[in-house]
Amino acid sequence: MIRPWIFEFANSSGPPGAPLYDWYLDLWQQAEPAGFEGIFFSEHHFRGHGASPSPHLLIAATAVRTNTLRLGVMGSVLPLHNPWRVAEEIAMLTHLTHGRFEIGYSSGIGPAETTIAGIPIDQVRPRFDEAVDFIERSLAGGRVELQGRFWQFGPMEILPTALHPLPTRWITVLGPGSARSAASREFNVCTGFLSIAEVKKVFDAYREVIGESCPERLGLRRQVLIAASDAEAAEINAKAVADFRAEIARGMGKRQTVVPDAPGHSPLDFMFGADEQIIGSPASVAEQIIEQCRATGAGHLLAFVFGTVGRPEIETNYRLWREVIPVLRKAGIE
Repeated sequence: MIRPWIFEFANSSGPPGAPLYDWYLDLWQQAEPAGFEGIFFSEHHFRGHGASPSPHLLIAATAVRTNTLRLGVMGSVLPLHNPWRVAEEIAMLTHLTHGRFEIGYSSGIGPAETTIAGIPIDQVRPRFDEAVDFIERSLAGGRVELQGRFWQFGPMEILPTALHPLPTRWITVLGPGSARSAASREFNVCTGFLSIAEVKKVFDAYREVIGESCPERLGLRRQVLIAASDAEAAEINAKAVADFRAEIARGMGKRQTVVPDAPGHSPLDFMFGADEQIIGSPASVAEQIIEQCRATGAGHLLAFVFGTVGRPEIETNYRLWREVIPVLRKAGIE
């Protein structure tokens, strides 16, 4: 079975100061009857139309409107945050979602956000590791402290105590090294941008440590756009890609974005790599998703659309997922 998820950036649109989240909350509420497994909210800052700087807030708001939908972060950019505060919010969300919360850890997509926030690139990974270690200890309950390189605090008790059983933990990965590290912690992993061949290398490294095929632990994130026909989807996508490329190019200027542990692609090509986009009619999209998940061994498919796609097209995309999801849930991976 392939479990379909929404991967959400909550892209902003409209004039400054206009209501922003009402439309999205109505849309996310529809994800539950449509049959989605859940929604993973991204965390991004200081760029483009992204309006998800605090995914934990979006999860709390969405939890009130839903009953069974899994709600997670993919992932919290830990180098930007004080670990004890993240631990407190995680514990709260296990209760507010009544056990539907999925924990997600990330070091970030590159130095653009962390550099603006005043964190040197050589500190990103060690800050991430230090934060993960503390948060994991805090989830066990009791008094905890951290006397590390970047944070020193405690002893303290993280309250409320996280609801048990503890949520699934996810880490975003882009290379075999990160995949092996995640497997050693028995965390689930999600990757994107990469070609099928590159994804397979990453997941093979993970499987080597876990010692089994474990599709339920592997998530593949892709750009997915569904329309009434293949031709219509291609037309919508071509315009959205052109607009998105222009937007990213303007934002980057002469800066080069370095993504740790990723293949050596140029920034724009990295975002539009081979196999990254899945577009077409419901039947075509279902076939492509199944093909990619079987080739890589992923049991979860995280789907997003560009913020440059119009709201009517996004609403149609949601509606047509209802034809795709039953096919995915019947599909075998192995």
